[in-house]
Amino acid sequence: MADVDPSATASQAGAEDVSLFSVTDVFLFSFIVGLMTYWFFFRKKKEEIPEFTKIQPPVSTNVKDNSFVEKMKKTGRNIVVFYGSQTGTAEEFANRLAKDAHRYGMRGMAADPEEYDLADLSSLPEIDNALALFCMATYGEGDPTDNAQDFYDWLQETDADLSGVKFAVFALGNKTYEHFNAMGKYVDNRLEQLGAQRIFELGLGDDDGNLEEDFITWREQFWPAVCEHFGVEATGEESSIRQYELVVHTDENMNKVYTGEMGRLKSYENQKPPFDAKNPFLATVTTNRKLNQGGERHLMHLELDISNSKIRYESGDHVAVYPANDPTLVNQLGEILGADLDTVISLNNLDEESNKKHPFPCPTTYRTALTYYLDITNPPRTNVLYELAQYAGEPLEQEQLRKMASSSGEGKELYLNWVVEARRNILAILQDYPSLRPPIDHLCELLPRLQARYYSIASSSKVHTNSIHICAVVVEYETKAGRVNKGVATNWLRAKEPALENGHKATVPMFVRKSQFRLPFKPTTPVIMIGPGTGIAPFVGFIQERAWLKEQGKEVGETVLYYGCRRANEDYLYREELAQFQKDGVLSQLNVAFSREQPHKVYVQHLMKQNKEHLWRLMHEGSAHVYVCGDARNMAREVQNVFYEIVSEFGGMSQAQAVDFIKKLMAKGRYSLDVWS
Repeated sequence: MADVDPSATASQAGAEDVSLFSVTDVFLFSFIVGLMTYWFFFRKKKEEIPEFTKIQPPVSTNVKDNSFVEKMKKTGRNIVVFYGSQTGTAEEFANRLAKDAHRYGMRGMAADPEEYDLADLSSLPEIDNALALFCMATYGEGDPTDNAQDFYDWLQETDADLSGVKFAVFALGNKTYEHFNAMGKYVDNRLEQLGAQRIFELGLGDDDGNLEEDFITWREQFWPAVCEHFGVEATGEESSIRQYELVVHTDENMNKVYTGEMGRLKSYENQKPPFDAKNPFLATVTTNRKLNQGGERHLMHLELDISNSKIRYESGDHVAVYPANDPTLVNQLGEILGADLDTVISLNNLDEESNKKHPFPCPTTYRTALTYYLDITNPPRTNVLYELAQYAGEPLEQEQLRKMASSSGEGKELYLNWVVEARRNILAILQDYPSLRPPIDHLCELLPRLQARYYSIASSSKVHTNSIHICAVVVEYETKAGRVNKGVATNWLRAKEPALENGHKATVPMFVRKSQFRLPFKPTTPVIMIGPGTGIAPFVGFIQERAWLKEQGKEVGETVLYYGCRRANEDYLYREELAQFQKDGVLSQLNVAFSREQPHKVYVQHLMKQNKEHLWRLMHEGSAHVYVCGDARNMAREVQNVFYEIVSEFGGMSQAQAVDFIKKLMAKGRYSLDVWS
């Protein structure tokens, strides 16, 4: 048998003309080849060993990324505070409660329920002295907030045994709504049904009154109950604990600096769908016109171009926009604090295990943070005043700040009068307390995030597929202290002119939030719409859609609108459009109340009383859907009272039965509210 070159293929080995070697040659050749092979493979392997045997941190394969219980065990926490938050207030309260825990020798963490598996609640008793807190806001008509939707769904479906789980709930809501604090009440009740132990009574925060006072009143009673339950003692008076440390970046060539993006760095330069709260779309402003013909107010109509965004919306949905603070206010803050606003900084969480690495996108500049990320126009909450008090050089100013931050009756009254009712923002407080000069980085840590503003979309996607329309009134008023305060978003939007001198187009960071405020599935179903002022916004979309359906040859039911404004020649919004819709037969009935054109004020509810029988017929015989949009505190309540009268009078029911009748309509989706306080 002939020996062959090891590198030869099988076909070559079988060839008849292969050369033959002597035994010595073969042995020598084989030895050399073998030596080279060993050197090549084993030397290389030896060199690579360190790379593959590098010691890595141990990773447990049993720990789920979304297990909050495992995270608590790993980081030595025993209190978790979940928040359901739409505007940031519930999240802010949750962070305050988590921070409070340190005063009692405990460790807390605030947690977004959207990021964790809440089925892990049943494992919470594995941690000694564990406690689950819930700061739950109610959105719309008794709905959970977006980030608490999955948690709500789980509570409805689960039959988990939560025996041994200890909990407490603070609810955030507005009593002007029919379903006041519905989400908080549901969580509180449902956890008890599943076997969990409530260690303190449900807290009910009312944004129609003083939400901050409700929270601190509940909080001051809650912690003593926790101490008694777990047998712990407070470590003493509240101390100022920095949650973030300042890092100043001196590299002038840094290219990873946030300039206003909500989430992903450079997302405004490289726009990629899907677009949402963390990745808003930069919509171009194509129209910005004044709607009212006179008066002191400025009511505006904006159109945002959403072409190529893949954003879809339906009539009744909300558009959320991220505004920017007035540069004048930002500059004044920088001047009063003696800060270079263009310094590039990061605020890094001192708790390395926290999911929240920074209070806002970092690295960034103070100017960007104060312009796009921080709320500098709303009155600061009591915890902010408490933290700032240490920087007041004058003893009297420090004493006043600490008093307003306290839970004493005198302190609460002072805070209500001097801060809330006088609408003093942080700049006003710094101006009125000359000795108060905190470091700007600590102020940036304490101020809450600037939140998106929501507007009812004033258009139909059937007619305006590539644009979203906004109807809003520019907010500007004089405070009790004599200052002029301006609404952040509306004044910012007002300045968004479609054609700019520098050639750049004005843009608005936005996304769409789905709503339950929907037209009936059947076009033949009658609709009754009540919306004074800018409350007409969603109904413009509704009417546009019904006009489009009619153009498609569909039969459309009665479409009735009750609209109110001050004077016909002053602020009758969309007057020409509504007149045309009525002329075309889309609007079956247009009822307009001019509140100030006669000695006595006439509102939409007064016009409704003139048409009680017609409204009852539509509701009772036509199964009409009722929609109310506008002020919750006054208008929506008055309108609801009129419907109680109608049902009682023409339905032959008592007051209690009439109230129950309307509640049933709400439950069926036939009486919908899109209101604000």
